[in-house]
Amino acid sequence: MSEKQHDSWQLDHRLRKRAEAKLASLQLTDAERQRLMQPSDEILHELQVHQIQLEMQNEELRRLQLELEESRDRYIDLYEFAPIGYLTLTEKGLINEVNLMGSTLLGLEHNKLIRQRFANFIVREDKDRWQSHFQYSKQQRNKQTIELRLCRADDTHFYAYLDCLAVEVSNAPPMLRIAFTDITQLKIAEQQLHIAAVVFESQEGMVITDNQTVILRVNQTFTQITGYTAEEVIGMTPKILKSGHHDAHFYQTMWDSIKHTGTWKGEIWNRRKNGEVYPEYLIITAVQDNNGLISHYVATFDDITAIKLAADEIEHYAFYDPLTDLPNRRQLLTRLNQALASSTRHDKVGAVLFIDLDNFKVLNDTHGHHQGDLLLKQVAQHLIDCTREEDTVARLGGDEFVVILEDLSTDIKAATNEARTVSEKILVTLNQTYSLYDCEHDSSSSIGVAMFRDNQNSAEKLLRQADIAMYQAKANGRNSLCFFDPTM
Repeated sequence: MSEKQHDSWQLDHRLRKRAEAKLASLQLTDAERQRLMQPSDEILHELQVHQIQLEMQNEELRRLQLELEESRDRYIDLYEFAPIGYLTLTEKGLINEVNLMGSTLLGLEHNKLIRQRFANFIVREDKDRWQSHFQYSKQQRNKQTIELRLCRADDTHFYAYLDCLAVEVSNAPPMLRIAFTDITQLKIAEQQLHIAAVVFESQEGMVITDNQTVILRVNQTFTQITGYTAEEVIGMTPKILKSGHHDAHFYQTMWDSIKHTGTWKGEIWNRRKNGEVYPEYLIITAVQDNNGLISHYVATFDDITAIKLAADEIEHYAFYDPLTDLPNRRQLLTRLNQALASSTRHDKVGAVLFIDLDNFKVLNDTHGHHQGDLLLKQVAQHLIDCTREEDTVARLGGDEFVVILEDLSTDIKAATNEARTVSEKILVTLNQTYSLYDCEHDSSSSIGVAMFRDNQNSAEKLLRQADIAMYQAKANGRNSLCFFDPTM
């Protein structure tokens, strides 16, 4: 007896038992029971049992049919209204079945999708990959997955994740059942995460804190700039970088800006792990959650030490001669104006010494500018050695130097004598043989002196007077000095 026949026999046996029990439960008189015991009555009894058994079978069939219909309805509801697209492909890749979500995702009504080639809904760049996957999946007995870009009927694209399973169909080639979902938002999120990861590991230092400014994450550039590893600062606050260069008002202003505008940017001095204080350009941004409450702070910063040094260097060379590092003409005029103001306040006389090297052009023409530059550096140092710390030694350009002597004396004659003494010292010091790169050079100088008191003359006029006196000294035979006389 087969398993199916055995199950059928057991069902009939159970129904007969139930039918006999039901018949026995009927209210019969003793006479009726006696009649049932007669042979003819036995036949009747058997017929009654069968009748009841048939009624019970019909009732069971109706119940099973109802359950089957309910199950079918549930299946249809689950299939049609599932949040996942379902479709079945024939062996040739034609759509044989599709649910409501599948129709929605592909952008066509159910009846317009049936017998359509599924490959028509795959973007051109992914078609070859789909064909390989389709042929492979049909030969497998386990689920195969793939990500593709599908094209809706309106030519809009979306990323889809497909679960494919080959199923056997009686008396027909196997079909491929596909469950697919739109994962466009997931892909966008992945791309954003990737971009965020790339940005996070950028050339800028980055710090992420919670709303209590406790550090949650830092990037590698943070470690390179500050010297602190992530393990050393996570759980700490950015106060670990505090340099002590800023007062409480500075930080209060910073947090007021973040509170009212959501951001702050500016220069700040922080301290590295090794104790070195450095400047950085810092941007702090408050991040809000869906309820508008601050959930995190994100800080990005650049070490601007090199920029600061470059700016300082640029500013320095705006006022100083790059060859000798002496004040240039711009700085000289500033200091000369200050000297004139000081002379007015203290009623003291000062002097401007205009110094020009004799025959400097000959050195440049015969031995080259590199020899001349070395001479100028040595002359600059000699001039510094011949003057006081409070005096100004400047280079106007070429072989021209200027010395400002301040606060010499309240007496013009005594001040003139002091100026003469310094000028003669310079003449003697500069009149020597200089050892250059590959030669020696005898050099001397000519000096013109202009005295000043109060603001009787402007800075430019004083320089012209000293220049005129210097040319007079050259006319007198070089290696000499001359004081400016208005008759010049």
